[in-house]
Order: sequence, then structure tokens, then C-alpha cells
Amino acid sequence: MARFTRLETALKMKESGLIPVFYNADINLCKEVVSACFRGGARLFEFTNRGDFAHEVFRELNQWVLQEIPDMIMGVGSVVDAATAGLYIQSGANFVVSPILNEEMARICNRRKILWSPGCGSVSEISRAEELGAEIVKIFPGAEVGGPRFVQMVKGPMPWTSIMPTGGVDATEESLSAWFKAGVYCVGMGSKLITKDMVKNRDYEAVEANIRKVLAIIASIKG
Repeated sequence: MARFTRLETALKMKESGLIPVFYNADINLCKEVVSACFRGGARLFEFTNRGDFAHEVFRELNQWVLQEIPDMIMGVGSVVDAATAGLYIQSGANFVVSPILNEEMARICNRRKILWSPGCGSVSEISRAEELGAEIVKIFPGAEVGGPRFVQMVKGPMPWTSIMPTGGVDATEESLSAWFKAGVYCVGMGSKLITKDMVKNRDYEAVEANIRKVLAIIASIKG
């Protein structure tokens, strides 16, 4: 069962502005990465459902987080169907992120009061997602959908819309400034934040430093 309500999760997303996105089949490596993210100031973590038995890795990881860093809000990403969403909810996921808009996922997440962030690529999809109860919509891939300009244009007629881009967000002041000034609610960052070299070299201090740097940039932009 989720330890954080969808309201608590949504507010923390707004406050932080950043959700690290990561997957690896090595549970010990995942623990080190999550720990480094927490030390760097991240309070949310999206584990992506991208490998065989990924849900088993998440289950063990989330149990470890509960004991060691219980303030970390753990969620899951890359979920495309209701059955998989339910599997992760049973493992304690506090939020579910998807690259697509799947209405069955909305029903299962809403029934358990889990924050659900579906992937959208048009104003019509965003509107439908909000009708289904999505508090925060994901645009993916962010750069290809239209980048910051797309967000800015959506916020014109739909100022109430909360948007989280994933894909196309770089760990630079220029990139982050463009997205947040366009009006994003928060950003999801994967390999631009936790790079392949950091993972390959087990450089967890670099992960921590990059998280800290990005959060500082976001805080500065938000004033």
C-alpha cells in the first residue's frame, strides 16, 4: 500500500521540481543510486519498469527504502497497462507514470488513490487525462512533442494544467530555465541526470553532486 497520499506526492513534486528516473537489474546498485539521490536532496524516485522481473527488484528496493530512507517517495514509470500498475501498487508504489494514456490504468490508480501521470502528446490527450483524474500529465518524449514552447502554448488556454516533461530535459541552467519558465510543474530526468558513466564507474558521489546541482538550479529559477 502507498505510504504517501496522491496529494502529498503531488505537492512534493511541485516543491522539489525534480524526479530522478532510473532502472537497473542490480538491486545493490539501485540501493546506492537511490541513497545518492536522497543525499543530494531528491525526495522522489521513479524506478522504470524496463527489464525482466523489474517488479521484483522494485519490491526489494522499496522494502529497503522503507527501512533506511523512509522519507523517499518511491514510484514506478514506463507502465503501459493496468495489470502491471496493480502489481507495483501491491509493492508499495506511491505514484505510477506511463508513456501513454491508458484509461484502465486511471481506474485502478484512482481506486487506490495513487497518483497517476499518463503520457500525452496533444491538448486533446491532456484534457482527456484530466477528465480521468490525472493531477499531473507527462509529456513524452518532451523535446519531440514540442519542448518548452509546447508547454507554454498549452498553458495559454489551459492554465490549470500541471505538466511534467520527460525526455529532452538536460542538467543545465539553460535547459531547466527554458522548461520552468514555460510553466512546467516538475521534470523527470533519466540518463541526463544519472549518466551511463556514473553507473558504469559506480560513481555515486557524482550522482549525488549532479542531483544537488540540478535542484539548486531549479530552486534558483523558481526564486
